[in-house]
Amino acid sequence: MKVTLDLDRLLADGSIDKTEYDKLLRLSSQGTASLAFSIIIGFGVVAVSLGLIALVPDAITGLVLGVALLGGGLALQLGQSGRWDVVAHICVLVGALSLAGGIVVLAQASIPAFLAIAAGFAIVGVLARSGLLVVLAVLALSSSIGARTGYEHATYFLGIEEPTATVILFALLALAALLASLRLPADYSRLAILAARTSVFLVNFGFWIGSLWGDTVNPFGLLSSLPVAEGVEGEVAAGIDIDRQVFVIGWAVALVATGIWAAMANRRWVVTVVAVFAMIHLYTQWFEWLGPHPLSILLAGLVTLAVAIALWNFNRGLWSWRGAAGA
Repeated sequence: MKVTLDLDRLLADGSIDKTEYDKLLRLSSQGTASLAFSIIIGFGVVAVSLGLIALVPDAITGLVLGVALLGGGLALQLGQSGRWDVVAHICVLVGALSLAGGIVVLAQASIPAFLAIAAGFAIVGVLARSGLLVVLAVLALSSSIGARTGYEHATYFLGIEEPTATVILFALLALAALLASLRLPADYSRLAILAARTSVFLVNFGFWIGSLWGDTVNPFGLLSSLPVAEGVEGEVAAGIDIDRQVFVIGWAVALVATGIWAAMANRRWVVTVVAVFAMIHLYTQWFEWLGPHPLSILLAGLVTLAVAIALWNFNRGLWSWRGAAGA
């Protein structure tokens, strides 16, 4: 267990004496030196890995390097050598990313490749207790149904090809991860919460894209690349159109319901995220209908300020209530 202490304040308050102060300061200095040494080694590992990939830019290089770093990092992590924890985490992360990159290139970014990467990230994330890898596992799963990001000069892109599937899949994953977090030990509960939170973001992104362009759901989409019966071909091509207003209303209902639950369950992170996406939803529909006129911008700003004040009062009232309950 790690504890952060202000030694100067403790000494000034008389909570510790000079002998204890000197002892704790000496121990902290050793820990700082060990952390700095581990970070330097970690940067060296990253530099060597990038150099090897630059010298031999091939998917096989990524695979071999990924297996070596991932195996070494897990060996350090599971070996309970606490002083090498930082190096182990860096090796596991770089190795997993390198291995995933090699798989994506060799498999030409196919759906099975992203599913395999998602499963691998999840397993390694649990073994190494790495929250970042668990988050990447959820994102890799979203890539299997077409989620992606992009960048051009001063322009960022978010792509969700299947808004309906994204909302349903990750809503179920968020619920499952939340329920699992209530029954797991603390270390693994944290990982489940991170998976649930990442899923919540993806659900909102799915609603956001759907609220702008709607969606076409193809019940036979999985058969599109396979030989199909003659009478089914037309249905495969047609699909079911879902109007954007369904997403607009559904997103609003989901935000309100989730916000009420989060407030009652004391889930402050969820309340904050709901407030943020509620404003994104409001702004999106506001400017879709009213356009970027001076009056609409002024009114949107006033609404934002009102929501910010309400959220601040909620957080302050929650802390006051918890303090009174503790007293």
